[in-house]
Amino acid sequence: MTAAIAHLSDPHMTTGPLAGPPAVGLNRALGRVLALDPQPDCVVITGDLVEHGRPEEYKELHEAIDRFPLPLHLAAGNHDDPAALLDEFDGTRFIGGTERTQYAVDYPAFTLVVLESTVSGSPKGCLGTPQLNWLNGILARKRDTPAIVCLHHPPIDVGIPFLDGMRLEDGVELLDVLVQHTNVARVLAGHVHRPVTAAFAGSVLAIAPSTHLQSGLVLHDGVPNYLAEPTSFLLHLLVARSWITHTVPISHAAAPIAGF
Repeated sequence: MTAAIAHLSDPHMTTGPLAGPPAVGLNRALGRVLALDPQPDCVVITGDLVEHGRPEEYKELHEAIDRFPLPLHLAAGNHDDPAALLDEFDGTRFIGGTERTQYAVDYPAFTLVVLESTVSGSPKGCLGTPQLNWLNGILARKRDTPAIVCLHHPPIDVGIPFLDGMRLEDGVELLDVLVQHTNVARVLAGHVHRPVTAAFAGSVLAIAPSTHLQSGLVLHDGVPNYLAEPTSFLLHLLVARSWITHTVPISHAAAPIAGF
């Protein structure tokens, strides 16, 4: 059985005079997804869906993705307001038909698990014991089915001190849960605005770049700033019995972009 997941992140949708570039970036990324042959089973966007967490921003996001024909799943990030997100999307396909920002969706070849790592008033992330217990139960349901665990905040340092100061605070506790399960195929994250890959919990942590702006590769103390570098997304493929990750260029590619 084959499978594919398109992994986008950090679109930072907004309203007003600055709304254009983030919306164009997300639309172009989703159009590039649709131009893939074959198309992936689903798309996941790992947080910072909007810039300020305002209700009107989620309405703009909803309008931008409402006609997208493939399954698309949203995760909350530190720029998001989970309550405002739920006000706009609860019960919709974009959060698995649930009324929560943590949910699981079963596909024939994998289970997609979306976690919420937001902390009110802080750029740092935390999952908390109740959510980790829920994750443990979800992973134990179908031990022979690959699980793709998605959240916004990386659970480990990535070597950029500014961003490492706002990573997931209970990353060790997440690791302790994941290492109990042999079916975790990938841990997907965002937040960093750069593509990063690392070993984690007996699996692979894959951090997707932003569909809008990328963070500078500042490997010392200091603010990395956000740059108009080329955009891309990650494509996670199940090939035979192995999961493979490709980086798919968007903004600087001669590849086709589909409309929807």
